[in-house]
Amino acid sequence: MRVQRPPGVSIEQIEGGVTAPSGFRAAGVACGIKKTGAPDLALVVAGAPAPAAAVFTTNKAQAAPVLVSREHLARSGGLARAIVVNSGCAHACTGPEGMAVARSSADFVASIVGCAPEQVLVASTGVIGVQLDLDKLRRGAGDAAKALSREAHGDAARAIMTTDRAPKSAAVSVTTPSGTFRVGGMAKGAGMIEPHMATMLGFVTTDAAIAAPLLQRALREAADVTFNAITIDGDTSTNDTVFLLASGASGVRIDEAAYPAFAAALREVCGSLARAIVRGGEGATKLVAVSASGAASDADATRAAHTIANSLLVKTAIHGGDPNWGRLLAAAGRAGVAFDVERATVRIGPVVLFKDGVPFDDRAPEAAAYLAGTDLEIEIGLGAGGPHAATVWTCDLSAEYVAINADYRT
Repeated sequence: MRVQRPPGVSIEQIEGGVTAPSGFRAAGVACGIKKTGAPDLALVVAGAPAPAAAVFTTNKAQAAPVLVSREHLARSGGLARAIVVNSGCAHACTGPEGMAVARSSADFVASIVGCAPEQVLVASTGVIGVQLDLDKLRRGAGDAAKALSREAHGDAARAIMTTDRAPKSAAVSVTTPSGTFRVGGMAKGAGMIEPHMATMLGFVTTDAAIAAPLLQRALREAADVTFNAITIDGDTSTNDTVFLLASGASGVRIDEAAYPAFAAALREVCGSLARAIVRGGEGATKLVAVSASGAASDADATRAAHTIANSLLVKTAIHGGDPNWGRLLAAAGRAGVAFDVERATVRIGPVVLFKDGVPFDDRAPEAAAYLAGTDLEIEIGLGAGGPHAATVWTCDLSAEYVAINADYRT
């Protein structure tokens, strides 16, 4: 994703992840929720109650942490002081007891941080249908509170992992005519990924000063073209959540005039995290940008790109290095959008394999050589005569993905 940068604004990638912006500390610890003894609890704390925004899963079976965090944002007027995250237990489909545990975990964190319970946001990831052990979470939260620091962002990123192969963090420094601010974040996700939102958790911070309504607008717009434009397996989780907190510690105020600079920085961080999720997907060996162009509307372009990106036949062909343009064309044709095969185009990397009803099979070896790479681009022109386009990031489908998910609970 190429982010449009406003004139006079520079955006530089930096280290520091979720604590790169001033006004935030984090920690990650092991508290026994995971049977392996791996880190499984993260805490992110702002120096003072901060404007907060969120996007949540669209799955109708929503986990207790999602429901409680929705409640808290409504009750707090869009302010948050802390985020507590556990991995190893999704805390989903656990009934009234699960709701009580989620609320109690927020109450406990509020007591040790020194804020109102509604200013604590909660998130969980792991196996569905298992009650979260509140005693373990309390013990872990207490340990994490003692370990809070700006240097512990890596520990926090590792503590939210499940089947992720590596922690995922990103941060940028933004220089504007009004001053410099930062945006940083961390995320997890490797399977059950097709956000609207999906099994992914994302935690983003900024030290810009921005009101909650504008913050929510920025997060929604960024999520639509980043976290909502990725898919690994087409499944949407019960727990997906992205939180964004703004400490205001930089002193740079974001109003409508400064909004484009903030929006560009946020999209850069969210885009980096989203692509890292796909690149590190369960069993993935290739990151694939699937674009649909020449669409009659933005909605058609997005739907076509998602349909192609989720096709198991397309994903297995990519894994095998097979430039099977027919699978791409067939997926586009069943997407339920305006499509004209006699005006359609299929391109794998720089190689056009089909155009205006004519195949170019003699170019297949060149396309196969391109598919041997790990960062790939595929474009399908829908031939609908419109100017609209959309890109979705996906990965290949391997035997390792099947093995991971066949044994997930055993």
